[in-house]
Amino acid sequence: MAKRGGFPGGMMPGNMNNLMKQAQKMQRQMEENQKALQEKEFTAAAGGGAVEVTISGKKEVTKVKLAEEVVDPDDIEMLEDLIMAATNEALRKVEEESAAVMSKLTGGLGGGFPF
Repeated sequence: MAKRGGFPGGMMPGNMNNLMKQAQKMQRQMEENQKALQEKEFTAAAGGGAVEVTISGKKEVTKVKLAEEVVDPDDIEMLEDLIMAATNEALRKVEEESAAVMSKLTGGLGGGFPF
C-alpha cells in the first residue's frame, strides 16, 4: 500500500524542522557577527605612519591622525593622497574581516545558498 501525504522526495517533517532550526541558528550567528564587526575599529597608515585613518565596522571614519611634518601648505596634494590611501586601506581591512567572518560562518560556501 502506497503512503499518502508527507513531503515530496521522502523528506520527513522532522528533517524540515531541523533544517529550519539550523537556518535560524545561522541567521542569529550572522546577526551577532555583524554586530561584533560593526563595533570593531580598523586603522591603516600611509606615508610611513605620517597619516593614520581609523574606520568603524560600519565603514564610518572615526579618526584621522596627521603627523606635523606632513602638513605642508605648499603640498596639499600629497596630504590628500596620503589620507585617501590610508582610508582605502582601512576600508579594505573592514571588507577582509567581513569576508573572513562570513566564510567561517558559511563554511566556505562562497556562492551563498543553493536556493
